[in-house]
Amino acid sequence: MQKANKTIQKDCVRPLLKWYRTHARDLPWRRTHDPYAIWISEIMLQQTQVTTVIPYWERWMKEIPTIQALAEASEQTILKLWEGLGYYRRARMLHKAAKMTCDRYQGNFPQDHETILSLPGIGPYTAGAIASIAFDQPKPILDGNVIRVLTRYYSIKSNPKDRETQNQLWGLADHWVHQADLMRPRTAGNCSHLNQSIMELGATICLPGNLAQCNKCPLSKTCGANMTSQVANLPNLPKRRAVVQQQRFVYVLKYNDRYLMQQKGTDEHNEGLWEFYNTDSPVIMSPEEALQFCLETLQKKGIQVSTFSILTTIKHTITHHRITLHCFEGSLTEKPSSQLADGKWVTIKTLKAHPMPSAHQKLRSIILG
Repeated sequence: MQKANKTIQKDCVRPLLKWYRTHARDLPWRRTHDPYAIWISEIMLQQTQVTTVIPYWERWMKEIPTIQALAEASEQTILKLWEGLGYYRRARMLHKAAKMTCDRYQGNFPQDHETILSLPGIGPYTAGAIASIAFDQPKPILDGNVIRVLTRYYSIKSNPKDRETQNQLWGLADHWVHQADLMRPRTAGNCSHLNQSIMELGATICLPGNLAQCNKCPLSKTCGANMTSQVANLPNLPKRRAVVQQQRFVYVLKYNDRYLMQQKGTDEHNEGLWEFYNTDSPVIMSPEEALQFCLETLQKKGIQVSTFSILTTIKHTITHHRITLHCFEGSLTEKPSSQLADGKWVTIKTLKAHPMPSAHQKLRSIILG
């Protein structure tokens, strides 16, 4: 059992709580203690900017306001609401966890930290965030923002992704939130605000590299990195993985007023989402080379097109992969039977209702004007 540490409370906890209660951004999920709403926000915020998440969260909470509603919603409804956020496995795990919560806990979000952690799609960070923010429990969190604050404050020069350093950082995060809990007099929301204050500090003040605004930081006077001019060098992250260039061919094929779509299957990237018919590129090609290759591919499959031309080129990034989509549009003279497996012909009117990944949403926007 931890004991009160007056130094940590004086140098870290009190300044952070005071700063947060004055400077915290007014975010919609901070206006509620509903664990469901906080859970949704935390999952959406993973690897996604706050400004992007706000309209998604507000739309989600309007359409699916409760755990029961989430459990009863169809996967296609959920994916449609998630459309554009990426990392769609997160949405499917939300769905699975909601069903489990309804089956085991009568639709009441559990308060016990270990039980929260047992839900699908919830790891140590998310469990700690929900337990502390929704229930004001002294449970630690550790994300990129918190890592940056702690490594700088304690001048931790080892790689924060190493297991030993990770354990050290979790221990420090745990110590800080417990010190917030042990403060006397103990103010309601101490644990919630302490954890959110560290994340807020990392997101708005203790920024990466030379972007850090140490003159505005409530911890600057006792921060090890600031006192030794090492702020820009911490955290000491490993080198990024080498970039891998990839290409795919996208066939926007139209027959009468319908477009050919394919739904990604189980264990595929973008599982459950709909895409225009597409294939891997055997080698890196120019758009003109790709056009000829794709036209020949269709001919080999016995698919006759009256027109076939370059539609657009879309580039996007997934982790260390830089993906180029060569997109072509063509009109078919007759509807193929089985040459294009697992396809579905979708009318223009219903095209918008199908949840799609971002790149294919752009194609849909081009088509719909």
